[in-house]
Amino acid sequence: MASIGIIGAGAWGTALAVTLARNGQSVSLWSRFEGWADRLQVERENKRSLPGVTLPAGITVSAVPDALGRCDLVLAVVPAQALRETLLAVGPLIRAGTPIVVCAKGIERGTGASMRDVVRSCCPECPPAALSGPSFAADVAKGLPTAVTLAAETLDGAGRMARRLATPTFRLYHTDDLLGVEIGGAAKNVLAIACGIAQGRALGASASAALMARAFSELLRFGRASGARAETLMGLSGLGDLVLTCGSPQSRNFAFGVALGQGLDASAASRDKLVEGIATAPVLHAAARKIGVEMPIVESVDAILAKRLTIADAIEALLTRPPRAED
Repeated sequence: MASIGIIGAGAWGTALAVTLARNGQSVSLWSRFEGWADRLQVERENKRSLPGVTLPAGITVSAVPDALGRCDLVLAVVPAQALRETLLAVGPLIRAGTPIVVCAKGIERGTGASMRDVVRSCCPECPPAALSGPSFAADVAKGLPTAVTLAAETLDGAGRMARRLATPTFRLYHTDDLLGVEIGGAAKNVLAIACGIAQGRALGASASAALMARAFSELLRFGRASGARAETLMGLSGLGDLVLTCGSPQSRNFAFGVALGQGLDASAASRDKLVEGIATAPVLHAAARKIGVEMPIVESVDAILAKRLTIADAIEALLTRPPRAED
């Protein structure tokens, strides 16, 4: 059986490699950091992100990307804002026709490009796909039950990849609504920041529940206006991921929002951790304006991060919006 290539040896890339290798797959895990790759290959443990989880023998870790050319399926597990740079570097080594499954959730800053469009631009002969849903790296690495969605351009292709990646504890549903899966993954990061802010300000459980419900309404409204299917947005990669991300301190976006709500500025709140929602907020807000969709929560997060609005003023603005029928 040909290897599965994984680009990116952070927490999520390592967790995916571990769960696939445990299921008998041969995995080539690539990191652009030579020292880190050597350490993982020798120590067989990602002590920084997944302490106590042993890398099975089926995983080969390297900083040399040549092995990607021998893989028949590649997972791109790098931050959304680094995807283009990474694919430009290693993409020429990937064989034509090899699907590239993007595991990042975001919209490219500056271009407004989706992750699938970045793949098409950098690797035009490789079909794009996306893996998204309610999943934390630590849970997957420990073998805890997890269900996610894999989307591709065709339902048959998505099904084949889902069956290839599924394990007894890692269940994959599949769809050809690639747009819907990407929108759910990108939008929930921004909305999780808002829910974190509410938690940090100690606004109470009632306010948090209301905010999450209205956040989902915004996600659904934007997704449907963009051409995504409602059932996708109400599934694992939409509502499911939103619920997980908006209510758990394991979520970096939620934790970042909590820190903002407690009074830290953005740089201190992120603490050098990747918070995808920071880059996505202004791009998502601009995209919503362009198609005439109201997303007041997303707009507020964008304004807070850009320091156009204080948290107190944003809360007041949301609470004093004109009454309307619930959508």
